[in-house]
Amino acid sequence: MQDNMIYTPSPKNFNLMVLGQIISIFGAALLRFALSLYVLDTTGNESMFAALYAISNIPLLLAPVGGAIADRFNRRNLMVIFDFTSSAFVLCLILLMGAGNHSVLMIGVIMVALSVISALYTPAVTASIPLLVAKEKLEGANGIVQAVQALSGVVAPILGGVLYSGFGVHNLLVMSCAAFFLSAVMEIFIQIPFSKRERDGLMAAMIFKDIKEGFAYVIKKRFILKAVILAAILNFILVPLFIVGAPIILRVTMRSSDSAYGLGMGMIQFSTILGALTVGLFSKRMKVKTLHRWSLVITMLLVPMALSVTTFMLGLGYYPSFILFMVCGVPIAAAVTIISIFIVTKVQKKTPDELLGKVMAIMMAVAQCAAPLGQIMYGNLFKTFRETPYIPILAAVSAMLAITFIMRQMLKNEGGTA
Repeated sequence: MQDNMIYTPSPKNFNLMVLGQIISIFGAALLRFALSLYVLDTTGNESMFAALYAISNIPLLLAPVGGAIADRFNRRNLMVIFDFTSSAFVLCLILLMGAGNHSVLMIGVIMVALSVISALYTPAVTASIPLLVAKEKLEGANGIVQAVQALSGVVAPILGGVLYSGFGVHNLLVMSCAAFFLSAVMEIFIQIPFSKRERDGLMAAMIFKDIKEGFAYVIKKRFILKAVILAAILNFILVPLFIVGAPIILRVTMRSSDSAYGLGMGMIQFSTILGALTVGLFSKRMKVKTLHRWSLVITMLLVPMALSVTTFMLGLGYYPSFILFMVCGVPIAAAVTIISIFIVTKVQKKTPDELLGKVMAIMMAVAQCAAPLGQIMYGNLFKTFRETPYIPILAAVSAMLAITFIMRQMLKNEGGTA
């Protein structure tokens, strides 16, 4: 659409985009897992399986490039091109494997390529949301999109394993190829406002210039810089506590059975999805300048969570410790999701459309870089304090107390709701 055309947000356009995102994100995540599993079965090499799965996620750090592209070109067309390209890559893999080429290198290249496409695809979606929904519905729309992303991380490995064992890798590839193609066809019918920008040099130079412009804008706008810092802090302190700490506590410290472990981790994952879907309800009463109150509540919940893994509580039996841990962990995970989406929505509303893709992508990249660092930190902490696992949680309590004070000082002049 051209810049002079009048556009009214339509639920149809948003629904089509979400449906396309479900197919694309689930398809990419499912394929990365299933192809890693295929390599494991083919080579019997566990380290290669883990390495391939990890390497296929590295291109997600290309988000700033995806953001620059999303601001430079028609976002609807980008989604269509990315899904058609994904379908073409999978088709090439089907043909190569059908011809007897089962090279691990070739599979790895395809996995990385799909991950690159996913990294470029997500900023186009995120930057399109404010253009497809009314301003008062933006929190709920962001929640739906984030819920889809969270759900893909939970369901894709499970569904990938089931489809892989039930249908085989060839049929799984055919289904994925068709799904990407269908998603691209659906996205053709989405209408997203677009103002064409003039080219002022070579494409690579323009993209690099746009990325620099995005970083300069983030640094210049104090609230957006604060939001990026907060997103990084949450991903460094709290998110890895559940990704690394929760499995160790449930499996090693509490010695949970397979079913209890699955229930515990499932409840934590579900709470993040629930937080994303209910953010619209909470955001009506949330204010930026009082976000430190949410941080304080999280800090208070971390204290009984630490208590749940003390010698005293563990001595009372399995269920008191397990129940106390989950009663604290579930609302914390939901609260972190709600805060994250609230902050992202506030940034979206303050950012001009021509910079939206870059700014959103920068937030995403910074948060993604912070999370692995936090995972390494908690991994070392829980290894060092294996006999006293409450110490890493108490360390998180201390960190969150400091963060609560910092948030209060940082955001006290940021009045109003998002």
